[in-house]
Amino acid sequence: MNTSTIIYLEFIRKVVLSLPGTREGLCFGTEGFYFQKKLLARMKEDGETLAMPVANRDALIKADPDIFYITPHYDNSNYVLVKLAAVQPEVLKQLLIDGWLTRASKTAIKEYQERVKGII
Repeated sequence: MNTSTIIYLEFIRKVVLSLPGTREGLCFGTEGFYFQKKLLARMKEDGETLAMPVANRDALIKADPDIFYITPHYDNSNYVLVKLAAVQPEVLKQLLIDGWLTRASKTAIKEYQERVKGII
């Protein structure tokens, strides 16, 4: 595993594992991040690309095709591929949180909102 991949994974871990009900586990032989059994994000085999489901895939690709794209494998899904070297950390953080919000239970979301409220 190269240094860049380790840095990307540490950032993703920090964001995702701070969210209630999340865990890390393997997904097709690479690091995956889950809310319970629902996949939030998966590192691709190249160590430089993250696959993740999003609500606004087409808009992301249209807005910045140098960062967001798909391959034919993802045509019939809501997954987008993210070039980790090109995406801004705050954008990636928000995408991970948004993805979690679409999969998390009401109880987990409430716990997160209370935690965030306590920080502000």
